[in-house]
Amino acid sequence: MKYREMTAEQRKAEFEKVSAEFEAWKAKGLKLNMARGRPGKEQLDLVSDILSVMTDPADCVDGDVNVRNYGQLSGLPSAKALFAEILGCKPEQVFVGGNASLQLMYDTIAKAYTNGLLHSEKPWCREEHIKWLCPAPGYDRHFKVTESFGFELITIPMTETGPNMDLVEQLVKDPAVKGMWNVPKYSNPDGIIYSDETIERIARLKPAAPDFLLMWDNAYCIHEFEGEFVPFPDILSLCEKYGNADMVFEFASTSKITLPGAGVACFACSEANMEYMEKLINVQIISYDKINQLRHVKYLKDKAHTLELMKKHAAIMGPKFKAVTETLAREVGPLGLATWHDPKGGYFVSVNTLPGLAKRTLALCKEAGVIMTSAGATFPYGVDPKDSNIRVAPSLPPVEELQQAMEVFCCCLKLAALEQLK
Repeated sequence: MKYREMTAEQRKAEFEKVSAEFEAWKAKGLKLNMARGRPGKEQLDLVSDILSVMTDPADCVDGDVNVRNYGQLSGLPSAKALFAEILGCKPEQVFVGGNASLQLMYDTIAKAYTNGLLHSEKPWCREEHIKWLCPAPGYDRHFKVTESFGFELITIPMTETGPNMDLVEQLVKDPAVKGMWNVPKYSNPDGIIYSDETIERIARLKPAAPDFLLMWDNAYCIHEFEGEFVPFPDILSLCEKYGNADMVFEFASTSKITLPGAGVACFACSEANMEYMEKLINVQIISYDKINQLRHVKYLKDKAHTLELMKKHAAIMGPKFKAVTETLAREVGPLGLATWHDPKGGYFVSVNTLPGLAKRTLALCKEAGVIMTSAGATFPYGVDPKDSNIRVAPSLPPVEELQQAMEVFCCCLKLAALEQLK
């Protein structure tokens, strides 16, 4: 029976029962951390043989490039080709950097701020007011990047097919709107795949700002954990088709394919943008870690081989996501306390509680020894207007610990709801 349909007497009895369960969980002294989408030990062990791929100086040559030396600012040709095959673009459109795509994203915004982009009338730091579109729920680190540069962050509600494009198309008529964040496949945290129609509408946008920047974070482009690989449109060629070749920068990395602390990241853009960005990047660095780039090329080989590796990751991740969704369905589904997405890939489950329950639920979880992403983190400025969205990150704990954590979570959500209904 749904809590809101219970009589006062029934709710009182349920409150006493759930409170006792909560105290029992507290007594266990749990220390479970689900705050971030970090791969678990089993996944790290799966790919740790990458560390022994290059053990001899003779391994350090890629074509006519000795990867131990300076040079190749935009990355090894073989690494550019690997990422191009995975993303569906051209090798000459790919810049291969260090281990973190977030660093490349920050750097792109920073260069627009200090120098301007290819079509900027002036650096963004000289603009009187700058705004940025933020589909939400979304990735908190994205929002913090643009917030740190003083942008006014504008929330764009997410739908089942991607960001609300009617609103986006209206807002980009303002020349102060300089760009938009996107996680187009298995979005963080909802796990939504943008529809073909949404992607087409994004690619053919006609923003008033000549230097409007589409930040296309394709972090989970090959991260299925249920079913076969889902092909995805190449945003670069689509933007070019609609006369927007220079509007988009696409990002990806191997962070959840190999080792997050020692992976390889890239951005992809038009050739004109590449020429412009290389001139700016050349001032700050001579080259990124080419030994690691070559290590990944030797280990991942090509797209087909990489997809086979991702199936092994899926065998680890699938049961974890199943534990999350099955526990939610069993414990809180019949009570009418929350809804959630049931993604087939990515790294998160997005739970939407009844309004006003997220912060209290997570405070109770912390009290019981379960740490999760802060309430509000999935919205600009960390403020969820409904106080309802919670991002669940199932990847790090073993299944047994994850099952415990989700039972604690459901208990805390019940208790928060009953407190609100008193």
